[in-house]
Amino acid sequence: MTTTATARKTSLAVLVAAWAVPVFVAGQFALLAGVPVIVMLVGTLREPRLRAVRWWTAAITAVYAGSVAFWLLGPSDAPSLSKFLSPVATGVFTAVGVAAAVAHHIARRRSAK
Repeated sequence: MTTTATARKTSLAVLVAAWAVPVFVAGQFALLAGVPVIVMLVGTLREPRLRAVRWWTAAITAVYAGSVAFWLLGPSDAPSLSKFLSPVATGVFTAVGVAAAVAHHIARRRSAK
């Protein structure tokens, strides 16, 4: 019984982190979105039940890592990641985050049955 409660806590943490990513990016806190991205990545890799959503987690991690890499390594003088992202890039980042969050939400519902 303890294992089930621990698995649910982990899954809930991953679900909350998945929804936090698009909220942070849309709210102009894109650099802070790295914390929920890391929570999603670690939680998805550690939880065998979340094997089906690893691709979505990999997608949001790749978008985040790519954005940070372009910001830091490019010739930009933007003071923050949010200022660096164009409106189109912010929209794509948010859309991928919402898609990943919905995939995690569906996976949580299916595993609860």
